[in-house]
Amino acid sequence: MPLLINRVVADDSWLLVDEDNLSAHIDEDIVVPYELFSAHTDSLINAAGKLGVRINGDQDLNLILQHLDKVSLVAIEFPAFTDGRGFSFARILRRSGFSGQIRAEGDVTRDRLEYMERCGFDAFAIPADRYSDDIVSAFGEVPVHYQGSADDERPIFRQN
Repeated sequence: MPLLINRVVADDSWLLVDEDNLSAHIDEDIVVPYELFSAHTDSLINAAGKLGVRINGDQDLNLILQHLDKVSLVAIEFPAFTDGRGFSFARILRRSGFSGQIRAEGDVTRDRLEYMERCGFDAFAIPADRYSDDIVSAFGEVPVHYQGSADDERPIFRQN
């Protein structure tokens, strides 16, 4: 699965772990499912490596918001095209001061990449069957945006 980070194809340096292999990798840069983060918050935020959390729209973002200074990556799952809660999660994270990586996973499509970026995403795990070499050109295809975004909160009539 190709990974775009800041509009560049990159290797994934994070290790996805679960309950079975957590103790073996606790001091590495790991991504844990939300349930595991919820159950082992204290030991995870005090580990030596960087911490990432995978969350979906059904889970409570508030637990992550309480530990923003300890989390370096938030992977937000999009289970279906019709589920837009991930956009809101990214926006809330950025407005709360989160400066780490926000990664979109799951149903990530070309036509939503720029909107995801405007909400605060800076990394995109694109399914292999949807990836093409020109996918980076999806950013900037829409030259005018009426609403504000994560990088500029002002609507178009307040700009300039």
